[in-house]
Amino acid sequence: MIGSIRTPGPHQGQQVLVAGAAPAEATAAVILVHGRGATARGMFGLVNELPAETVTYAAPQAASQTWYPYSFLEPIERNEPWLTSALAAVGDVVDALADEGVPRERIVLLGFSQGACLSAEFVARNPQRYGGLIVFSGGLIGPPGLARNDVGDIAGTPVFIGGSDIDPHIPLERMQETAAILEQIGGKVDLRV
Repeated sequence: MIGSIRTPGPHQGQQVLVAGAAPAEATAAVILVHGRGATARGMFGLVNELPAETVTYAAPQAASQTWYPYSFLEPIERNEPWLTSALAAVGDVVDALADEGVPRERIVLLGFSQGACLSAEFVARNPQRYGGLIVFSGGLIGPPGLARNDVGDIAGTPVFIGGSDIDPHIPLERMQETAAILEQIGGKVDLRV
């Protein structure tokens, strides 16, 4: 059964769908972050493919089904204020799960496309040990050659980055750059193309 919690503030307080074990009883949690034009409900199709009995699944919904309006390769300021709002919405879900008893080191962020970019960016900007980061067809946000100031340590967080070398929206170079940056801040990265 899918319940819901509300994300306060950012991204217009959009609904967050929740399924699986109650957070206080869960051994882990997975935050499912949808792509552009998709929905939180659509991400629950993955739940059938993943273990569910002791896992909480939470899927935040973006306003107007998009986390930010332009390509993730555009200058960051072009995607504002939506990007900051989207990052805060993901942070609100992480905080809510932690407040309900799921340790952050047992919270996995899993995103597809725009949601993958948002998840990777969230982890890079909020470095700590997470249960994992799964980036399906995505990379860190910003234009090519953007100087990043990523500091901190994700302390061995397992990171999976998967994508194609012929994706017209996600350049292979950005996936490789994302893998390198996440390794530099302590991630155990598995990049598969």
